[in-house]
Amino acid sequence: MCGIIGYVGTREAKPLLLRGLERLEYRGYDSAGIALREDDELDYVRAVGNLQFLKDAAGSNGSRSQHGLGHTRWATHGAVNEQNAHPLTGCDDGRLAIVLNGIVENYRELKESLQADGHTFSSETDAEVVVHLIERHYDGDLIEAVRTAYEELEGHFAFVVIHHDHPALLVGARRQCPLVVGVGEGEMFLASSIAAFLGETRRVQLIDNGEVVAITPEGARFFNGDGEIEHKEIEPVDWDEEGAEKGGYETWMLKEIYEQPEAVSETIGDRARRGKLVLEGIGLSELEIQNLRRIVIVACGTAYHSGVVNPVLSKDTLVIGISQSGETADTLAAMDLARESGAHTLAITNMMGTQITRDTDAVLYTRCGLEVCVAATKTFTAQVALLSLLALKLAQIRKTLPEEEIEFILEALYDLPEKMEQFLDGDHPIEEIARRYYDKPFFLYLGRHIGLPVALEGALKLKEISYIPTEAYSAGEMKHGPIALLDADTPVVVVATDQKTVYDKVVSNIQEVRARGAHVIAIATDGNEDIQHHADDVIYIPRTPAFLQAVLAVMPLQLLAYRIARLRGLNVDQPRNLAKTVTVE
Repeated sequence: MCGIIGYVGTREAKPLLLRGLERLEYRGYDSAGIALREDDELDYVRAVGNLQFLKDAAGSNGSRSQHGLGHTRWATHGAVNEQNAHPLTGCDDGRLAIVLNGIVENYRELKESLQADGHTFSSETDAEVVVHLIERHYDGDLIEAVRTAYEELEGHFAFVVIHHDHPALLVGARRQCPLVVGVGEGEMFLASSIAAFLGETRRVQLIDNGEVVAITPEGARFFNGDGEIEHKEIEPVDWDEEGAEKGGYETWMLKEIYEQPEAVSETIGDRARRGKLVLEGIGLSELEIQNLRRIVIVACGTAYHSGVVNPVLSKDTLVIGISQSGETADTLAAMDLARESGAHTLAITNMMGTQITRDTDAVLYTRCGLEVCVAATKTFTAQVALLSLLALKLAQIRKTLPEEEIEFILEALYDLPEKMEQFLDGDHPIEEIARRYYDKPFFLYLGRHIGLPVALEGALKLKEISYIPTEAYSAGEMKHGPIALLDADTPVVVVATDQKTVYDKVVSNIQEVRARGAHVIAIATDGNEDIQHHADDVIYIPRTPAFLQAVLAVMPLQLLAYRIARLRGLNVDQPRNLAKTVTVE
């Protein structure tokens, strides 16, 4: 994430907006900007890099405006530069501006239509279509223009609009991205997080998904598809500022686990819609892709596990380097060697402008926002989703899968974030399991096929944050050593999702484990009652095609590791001896 802060009231807006953006820095950003309604025009200031650059640029304009917008941008479409920084303006002499978080999935079609009408675009962003679309529908009623434009947009986003001809009015809307109203005395705020205005007011009104909101200093009005909503409760907030940054979650790690549906949704974004695949930036022509004979994936730690989920093997040499931080020394060294050998190199990373983006032929970005906790969670699931898109793109060009099968997989991938939310919102026995086993001296994780990298990642999470010695193994190779470690005091976590070719074999491995007295915790697919006859505990995940199960199956393992570490009284956000970015070999 990006960050949004808007203000209307009786105080000077600029310092309030800049303070709000400071409180949103934890979300991660690469550029920032503000728009202030002055007497004659909207005044814009944008800057790339740290917020201090924006403060320096905005510091001398002497504005007394009491009405404005601020934004921190995490780039998803277009380079990191002032041209692509928000607020974004339309064609109407800069009298209308927006800030937006999220992804507009149908921006290509909308942009073509708007350009045909004569609209001129000045940025490379998907978000700019929103300001031009509102211009198209604006006839003096800003609220109605936003409501009409909103109905034409597809994706997951939140945005706020300012228009010079409407003093002391901001209009916002949200679809699956956060936006909240802060209620003050004679002043109102609109922000992507309560943290942005917590120092000014602790009273909020919540904006439901699919709603449009209009704020003036006197209060807020809410609209949905049926018209204006009569009443919205004003609710108190009892978080402190640190808690507000974490969205009310007790740790960064838990917050980031629950951000995974949004991270995967943004990473998929406009790349997969209605069974169609648009994945740009691979850096290879179709002919070069058709002539590939071998693909090598290089990565370390969690990024390595995401690569194992997608072993794309064929005839040539494309070297894919996966690095959350973009600065992982071992991965960078491997990519340098690959380039020296004449191989094509492609980076998958979450961070623009990092070393790996400068040292490779092409880059594909995940869109996770800042990940604060040292133990990676949302970057893993986003990497798996992006690698799945890449595998489908290669299959499409090389014609190794029928087009209808690719469309089926894309539809399932598009539905994945909703299933992730379904799991996270569900009722699972994770707390009960953690309480039974948190003091055990050793854990074993087992899996087959796609279940193996899930087991590897789950075991890594437990080791990283609970400091419990943990082994992860291919279930079929358990008898080649690890079975000697099992006794009545050993919890064994088994990934036993519905994979037709290996499920029966996994069950046989479970029976071998239980014959040694060990306790089995199974990760299984909704509706599988058979597994209850074989495992001591079962955590169910939503049903999805086997090739996408890794994203869902890893989440209960993240939460299990989290609860065990918390029960052991440990700091999960900053595990001992570990760093977020490993810059030495």
